[in-house]
This record gives sequence, structure tokens and C-alpha cells, in this order.
Amino acid sequence: MASNTPPRILCVGALTMDTIFRLDRLPPGPGKFIPLEAIEIAAGMASSAATSIARLGGDVSLWASVGPDDIGRRVIEELTSEGVDCSHVRRIEGARSAFSTIFVDAVGERMIVPYYDPKLLSAPETMPPIADGTYDVVMTDVRWPLAAAQALKAAREAGVHGVLDADTASLETLEMLMPLASHIVASEPAAEKVTGESDPERAAVALAALYGRDGEFIAVTGGDKGSFWYDDLEGEVRHMPAFPVDVVDTLAAGDVFHGAFAFGLARGYPMYQIMRFASAAAAIKCSRFGGRAGAPAKSEVDALLSQHPED
Repeated sequence: MASNTPPRILCVGALTMDTIFRLDRLPPGPGKFIPLEAIEIAAGMASSAATSIARLGGDVSLWASVGPDDIGRRVIEELTSEGVDCSHVRRIEGARSAFSTIFVDAVGERMIVPYYDPKLLSAPETMPPIADGTYDVVMTDVRWPLAAAQALKAAREAGVHGVLDADTASLETLEMLMPLASHIVASEPAAEKVTGESDPERAAVALAALYGRDGEFIAVTGGDKGSFWYDDLEGEVRHMPAFPVDVVDTLAAGDVFHGAFAFGLARGYPMYQIMRFASAAAAIKCSRFGGRAGAPAKSEVDALLSQHPED
């Protein structure tokens, strides 16, 4: 791809309205707790990744679902203002748009209570033009499994990269979607659920044995442990350490990582460079409060990378 051509990426999955409260510490039990700071923001795994891609300079579309309510209108307007194409977002009659309440403490840990109306997860009747070669990369999360499965299948048939953000979900959902993706980037909890391995490096090896037999890319993200991916050519796991930052809020760090990963993949970066780029983007986000509001611009990622030259 020419360097001046924005990568074209489709994100598939969650779209919510998040209310995020920053506290000194997470609530220990019942009571009233006064936050230090608060924000209301359109988010969700795929939507946060889409925003991250837009800020990096990508041409990104979102395939998600909302209800015909004020929350649905607001989240679409907010993401559109970020540069995300929301023309493929479904409006489901009789459904409530998804929303969540989130607490973040002084060291960046969080407590999340989301609500997803089951009607939002119904099987899609139409699909964005994946088969037409409209997108360079299709990236899905696990929150709308029926659409994710269709999108990943269509991407494989079209010879397009299909990235799965394999985060916490039922084992059934993970085992349905993982074989369909060309690139699996799993969280530690999801990798452990599938493999039984609590160590991210061993989990990457186990996932590669299960789903990397036809050259699929396998990685496991481990927060401050960094990320691990299985190098099929070398037959070993490689490690990308986390960039050192003062952590304020880890919410949406994984989503920013996945968005930056998809961006780098669409750009044709070498895999080591993709992992380094995604790790830097996620680190910057962790230094900022507000979930995906902390997603960086490409110039900010490049600046952090220049401060930490490769060995």
C-alpha cells in the first residue's frame, strides 16, 4: 500500500455509552462515593478500536448495533465526529442501546458493569462490502458473535486480514471465532480460558498449537507484562515489553492496542514493528484518564517510539 493511502479498516462489535468515574480506590462495598473526575463517552471494544484507528489516520468504518433511542443517536454522532464511518451501524427497533458504568482507581485498575440488550446481538441481515475488497483489514471483537463470524468468514474468502480481539467471553464464543481469524490477539483471561495456561507466554504457544497450524498469527497481551506472539518461522515466542509510563487508567488500553495493530497490519508493517507500534499506542492511552478518550494520534506514537530506540 502506498504510504499516502489511508488504510481501510472495518471494526465489528460493541458500541456503548460509558460513564466513567475516577476514584482514589475502588468501592469496597455499599455506600456513596464521590469521584475525583468523571466522563461520559461513546465506547465499546470495536468502537474504541475504531476511534483509535481514526486518530492514527486510518479510514475506518464501524459495524455495530444500537436502539432507536437517545443513547443510540448520541454514540453515533460522537463517533462520527471522531472520523468513524457509522453508516453500517444498525438501529434495532424495540432494543435499548448498550451502556455501562465504570470505576477507575488511582493506579488505573477498574470495575465495569455493562448492559447489552440481547436484541442488539441478533443475526445480521446484511453485511458491509467485505467481499468487494473495500477493506484492507477486518477487525472484530467478541461482543456480537454472529456478526463477527460472518465478517471473519467473508474476510478469509476475500483474502483480507481478519483480526480477532479475543477478550473475555464464553468458551463457546471464543472457540467459534478463533478458527475463523487470520490474526488472533487474545487477552490473558481469554487465552487462559481456552488453553488453561495462566502464563501469557505458555498460552501463546498453546494457542498456536490449536489455531496457528495454517500460518495464522497468534498473540497474547499481558498488560504491564507486555505482549507475546508466536513466531511461526522461528518456532518460538517473541516478547514485546510494555513501554514505561505513569499509569492513570488502563480502560480501553486493549482496544487501542487492537486498533493500532489493525492499522499497522493494513499499512504492511513488519510484525515486530506492528507489535511495537501497538504497544506504544496502548501505553500512551494508559497515561490518560477517560477510556478511549486517551487514544493517541500517530504523531504521539511516533514520538514515544523515537524516545525508546530499538536495541
